[in-house]
Amino acid sequence: MNRRQIVKGMAATMGGLLVLPAWASAWNTASLQGFQSKLSGLEEALLAEIVETIIPETDTPGAKKLEVHRFVEKIITDCYDQKSRTTFAKGLTRVASMATQSYAKPFLSCTPAQRLEVLTTMSKSADADEQNFIRLARSLTIRGYLSSEYVMTKLMGYEMAPGRYLGCVPVKA
Repeated sequence: MNRRQIVKGMAATMGGLLVLPAWASAWNTASLQGFQSKLSGLEEALLAEIVETIIPETDTPGAKKLEVHRFVEKIITDCYDQKSRTTFAKGLTRVASMATQSYAKPFLSCTPAQRLEVLTTMSKSADADEQNFIRLARSLTIRGYLSSEYVMTKLMGYEMAPGRYLGCVPVKA
C-alpha cells in the first residue's frame, strides 16, 4: 500500500463520516420537501389513511400526522425495484377496490375498524401480491414512524451527539 492509497482511503472515510450523520439522522417533513409525489391526490390520501390505520393517533401523533406516507412513497420510489413499485401500486388499487366491494364505500370513507378489517383481510389473503403489499406497507410505516424526528427526539430521547463536557459541576463533599 502506498501513501496515495492511504490518503484516498482517509479522504473517503472522512467524507463518509461527514455525510453519514446527516443521512442517518431523523427525517422530518422539511427533509422531504424536494420530493415530487408520483401518486395522484387520491392515491396519496389513500396511502395516508393506510399508514394511519397501521399506526393510529393515540396520545402520540399517528403516522398520518407525522407524514409517514410521504416517507413510504419516497422510499418506494427511490430504493425499490420496478417490480416492488408495481406491486405497491397494485396494492393501493386493491385496497380501494376491496373497501368498495366490502362496504360499498371508498376506503377513505370507511370507519377505522372497517379499514383495519380490509388490511387484515389482505394480509391473510391467498394472493401473494396482496400479502407482499401489506407486508411492505407495514414494515415501511413502522420504519418511517420509528425513524421520524418526532419519535426519535420526543419519545426515544435520541441525541445526535450524546455525551457532553460539563466542565463546572457542583461536587458533593
